[in-house]
Amino acid sequence: MAAKRLVVASLFLCCLAGTCYGDILFSSLKRTLDVTAFPKHGQVLKAGIDNITVTWALNKTLPAGTDSSYKTIKLKLCYAPISQKDRAWRKTEDHLARDKTCQHKIVAKPYDASNKSVHSFQWLIERDVPEATYFVRAYALDSNEAEVGYGQTTDAHKTTNLFEIHAISGRHASLDICSICFSAFSVVSLFFFFYIEKRKGKASSQK
Repeated sequence: MAAKRLVVASLFLCCLAGTCYGDILFSSLKRTLDVTAFPKHGQVLKAGIDNITVTWALNKTLPAGTDSSYKTIKLKLCYAPISQKDRAWRKTEDHLARDKTCQHKIVAKPYDASNKSVHSFQWLIERDVPEATYFVRAYALDSNEAEVGYGQTTDAHKTTNLFEIHAISGRHASLDICSICFSAFSVVSLFFFFYIEKRKGKASSQK
């Protein structure tokens, strides 16, 4: 009987922990961070080559103490709606534990509440970032690494300040040149083979 009560109590605590830390809704978060990113709207970047510069700061119109629980700022690269359409693996969910909008981590930085200046970070786009249209979002995390605030470079409908990233082809220019040279050599060799065979045929007929 005591063992049964212990199991029930453990399940209750697990459920309570999940409610507190594992079931955060994006709609419950306040937009407290001002976030900007360079490139400009509509600009096209190349994975593995170009950089994204992100700046962030606490919104100065908010009351003092708004950021009292902030411990970390996490920057993430997020899919715009146009690149989520018909792609369930990029689907937006209000439950952050299930949300697939922001799958690419840029960086996580400790938050200093006493430093109200604008912070900046330059990120080289990783080579494995898929080709899509993106924006940048910043999450403020508390000591339990739970999201308690956010900011993003686009509007609430995610239609402004979007940029594109083109994935690398995985081919190097030297490989393309070698491929062209090999193809040309193959064609020349084929014609040379037919020429030799034709001459052999003529020599045989003359005999």
